[in-house]
Amino acid sequence: MAQKYPCKIVDMTFFDSAPFRYVAEVEVNVSAADVFASFENADDWPRWAMPIQKVEWTAPKPFGIGTTRTVSMVGGLVGYEEFIAWERGREMAFCFTHGSKDNIESFAERYEVDALEEKRCRVRWTMAMKPKGFSKYFLPVFSPVMHLSVKMMLRKFARLVEGRTCC
Repeated sequence: MAQKYPCKIVDMTFFDSAPFRYVAEVEVNVSAADVFASFENADDWPRWAMPIQKVEWTAPKPFGIGTTRTVSMVGGLVGYEEFIAWERGREMAFCFTHGSKDNIESFAERYEVDALEEKRCRVRWTMAMKPKGFSKYFLPVFSPVMHLSVKMMLRKFARLVEGRTCC
């Protein structure tokens, strides 16, 4: 098991107050239920979120507030996550409770899903973080790349879920 460094557990206000926020939005030609089915599928995350290598749900279904999972990423980073919001088909958010590297004070992600039609919805992804240590100096330099990466990954998510639907 990877070393665990505690992170500050945040609430939903962190998405407005975090020093670093990256937001992407995409419209997808699938239902909100299809979007959430993908979110709940551990095997889907590495297919669209490039840094993710493996997702392991560590709590049983039904998922909700308090659900936990462990996410292994490139570079040996492991994030231990707890969900702070969960309304299936509409919204979910999680924050790190611990990380395998001591460079994150707080990290959270929020996914908002707005149904536009029966088989069309808008997905808004917000990644929010407060680094510590060397990362406080590193992240500002790479923020433009982070903004682009989040947008690219969400477009890849859209292609993944739309590719499952046909006629």
